[in-house]
Amino acid sequence: MFFLNGYEYFLGFLIICSLVPILALGASKILRPQSRSATRRITYESGCEPIGGAWIQFNIRYYMFALVFVIFDVETVFLYPWAVAFHRLGLLAFIEALIFITILVIALVYAWRKGALEWS
Repeated sequence: MFFLNGYEYFLGFLIICSLVPILALGASKILRPQSRSATRRITYESGCEPIGGAWIQFNIRYYMFALVFVIFDVETVFLYPWAVAFHRLGLLAFIEALIFITILVIALVYAWRKGALEWS
């Protein structure tokens, strides 16, 4: 009956993963307050009346700071499995990790000299 043997659990998992968001969105639509007044549609900013438009331009330094953080956060994600399996990988993996870390240190020095790490 089932043509792909061994994929029954995957199919069940796929069906459950598809139903959970649909059920969550449906339940939130049924259980939410049904008020449609004008005060429900205004922007909420810490209990204060909103001042000005919502579209403001931020300084590029905020984005650069965030990108540098993401780069070094991803570095940690790549280095953790390497550190766990270090004893099985051998010398070649150690040299590859050193090259990877060297490239990231060069990028850090470059970002530091360009002032990307200065907040003010």
